[in-house]
Amino acid sequence: MENAPQAEELEYVGFWARVLASLADTVLLLIVSAPLLWLLSGREAASIGGMPDLAELSGAGSLTELLVNYLLPAVAVILFWIHKSATPGKMMLGAKVVDADTGAPLTPGQAALRYLGYFVSIIPFCLGLLWVGVDARKQGWHDKLARTVVVRRKTAPAAFPNRR
Repeated sequence: MENAPQAEELEYVGFWARVLASLADTVLLLIVSAPLLWLLSGREAASIGGMPDLAELSGAGSLTELLVNYLLPAVAVILFWIHKSATPGKMMLGAKVVDADTGAPLTPGQAALRYLGYFVSIIPFCLGLLWVGVDARKQGWHDKLARTVVVRRKTAPAAFPNRR
């Protein structure tokens, strides 16, 4: 007799796994943005007639800094959430960000609200991010605002060989 297909069992992704995913995403963003910022800042400084100093390379206060350090990461993260349901760090863990009510992929509005919700979560001493560690559904404030959850397939318990 064939086994009937079972519904996929999911679990909420906890605090430390999400920290790991976030660190992986940060490293990837740095790998992309640091050379880009250096190239763009270097060209701006070269057009003025001198080698860029450290303040110029950081892009402090410039349009370049705004685009590379703030707009690029926001657009990248939101697009990953919409098209892949996860950033690369979450993909590494097999995790997805989905609608909390339906389990469906995020709408563009949900993705944008979730991203903006990070700022709400960070401002009061990062309490909104730490909330993931105490919430039953492992939701941070940004998840609650956007009505999202982070889930992955439940890992099967290890099978032990029969002892005789």
